[in-house]
Amino acid sequence: MRAVLQRVSRAAVSVGEGERAVVVGEITRPGLLALVGATHDDGPEQVATIARKIAELRLLEGPASGGQRGAEVSVSDLGAPVLVVSQFTLYADVRKGRRPSWNQAAPGPVAEPLVEAVAQALRERGLEVATGRFGAHMRIDMQADGPVTVLVEA
Repeated sequence: MRAVLQRVSRAAVSVGEGERAVVVGEITRPGLLALVGATHDDGPEQVATIARKIAELRLLEGPASGGQRGAEVSVSDLGAPVLVVSQFTLYADVRKGRRPSWNQAAPGPVAEPLVEAVAQALRERGLEVATGRFGAHMRIDMQADGPVTVLVEA
């Protein structure tokens, strides 16, 4: 599994076009946007590792004290929200030609339960979790904070 973690001030994912667009997942305060992709041989071990990294990596800024910038803390430390969005394109192979190959990405019936398991594992840690809609054409609106962007692999 792979995840791209983006520190955000807010983030929302919507499906549909124009006036018919519907927000399906949203976080309205500082937290993480987690774009999560799965490959063919991923399973419970990779889900647990990715969920642990999302929850415990110290990527957020904690409360400031004495005029000093806040310490780096995790979403678990702050009780900050996470927006989990499936992202098969994290497994694009662009080594040859101009057209990416998606052969390394797990097919929907394999990837969907794995991405949902990551979201559920985060919820089980007591975190507020919003999600996108698997397989849909999604639009992500986010305000990056920092920016801080980290690639995690399991």
